[in-house]
Amino acid sequence: MSDTTELSRRDPSAVTRTANEPSARRMTITPAVDIYEDSHGVTLWADLPGVTRDKLDVRVHDGNLAIEAEAVVPTPANLRLQHAEVREPRFARTFTVSPDFDTAKIEANLKDGVLKLTIPRRDEARPRRIEVRSD
Repeated sequence: MSDTTELSRRDPSAVTRTANEPSARRMTITPAVDIYEDSHGVTLWADLPGVTRDKLDVRVHDGNLAIEAEAVVPTPANLRLQHAEVREPRFARTFTVSPDFDTAKIEANLKDGVLKLTIPRRDEARPRRIEVRSD
């Protein structure tokens, strides 16, 4: 599995404004990830603070795994926002997945802003012990 993203990048369309609404700032953030690999497969942990399941999109196509999400940052009703650099951050990261992994069996779980992806290794790509006999 290899990472194909930059550390962070600004979305050129991040600042949008219409006649009726104030300027809004959107930034695309590359989420931090931890990746562990063993003989059974790969486990990927991605930090996505403020992201809910309905704002998360995980896709795999042609050996590429894409994670896209949008955080919801609530503003309390009794407070007035004075300054905000990132209102509703957007997260995006893409990985290239080796053909040794079975992308049809990826499991995803989101809990407390942390996404856990489990990508099993194909049976034929798993290391196996070969029995040696003596004649």
